[in-house]
Amino acid sequence: MKVDTVFEGGGVKGIGLIGAVCCLEEKGYEWNRFAGTSAGAIIASLLAAGYSGRELKDIMMNLDYKIFLGKNKLKLVSIVSKSSSLLKNKGIYSGEPIRDFVRDLLIKKNKIKFRDVSINGKSKLKIIASDITQKNMLILPEDIARYGIDPMEFEIAEAVRMSLSIPFYFKPIKFSYKDGYSYIVDGGLLSNFPIWIFDVQEMPRWPTFGFKLVEERVSYTSTGKTDFISFLLDVVNTMIDKNEEIYIKDKDAVRTIFIPTLGVSTTDFNITKEMRLKIFQSGYKSAEKFLNNWSFSGYVKEYRSK
Repeated sequence: MKVDTVFEGGGVKGIGLIGAVCCLEEKGYEWNRFAGTSAGAIIASLLAAGYSGRELKDIMMNLDYKIFLGKNKLKLVSIVSKSSSLLKNKGIYSGEPIRDFVRDLLIKKNKIKFRDVSINGKSKLKIIASDITQKNMLILPEDIARYGIDPMEFEIAEAVRMSLSIPFYFKPIKFSYKDGYSYIVDGGLLSNFPIWIFDVQEMPRWPTFGFKLVEERVSYTSTGKTDFISFLLDVVNTMIDKNEEIYIKDKDAVRTIFIPTLGVSTTDFNITKEMRLKIFQSGYKSAEKFLNNWSFSGYVKEYRSK
């Protein structure tokens, strides 16, 4: 069966999403369209480019996540230097290594721009970002046209970089265009789980599955880290990692795979391979449990037939 997919953001916990992807692929599901925010945007873009779940597992299991922090990975970054970078660049880390990582993987599949994952001018990939200057949510590539840019010629990796600009942690994108500029940050600020994005008024021909990471989160300040940077990161994580499942309506909850992430934080770039595997298995088992109770005809009858 065809299925549209929507991936929540969640930083290093994203390997749990890949576990669920692998389960569905093994059960014979065929991907149709993809959407994602932040880390979910990485997974959505790579699946849209043609990577399989197993390929993504191999990549993420063997990746040194600390490369995403750029040159600072090689040394202990003091509170003073972090604060200096935050004040100067509006973020501690540049975020460029993540963009380059995604771009390199897309190049291997020859899927670089949105036109490369589009059919008849319509992209099968949608990425969420937040324009804090104009106070708008951006659905990319379509909304990039607001800035005088052809959506089909926009780079997927650049859209992903926009979507995962965790405020204060990664430097925001200062996006210049004819009428001025905007600061673009993490899509999770406005919609970390856009399960609605592929919904249609008429009867759906296939389902949309949401992939959502859930867990009780341990804050930096609760562990005794009360410095300014830890405080800021707790503020950001509260905005982005908010426990949205309590707001999900029944019609959305029944089509969502909820994946426990075992207490790992979004920005734990020191996550061990052992813990990555546990989160992957959590995603796989969560998808199995979901499929045991899922019925597309039952969903349509209960929530769409009226």
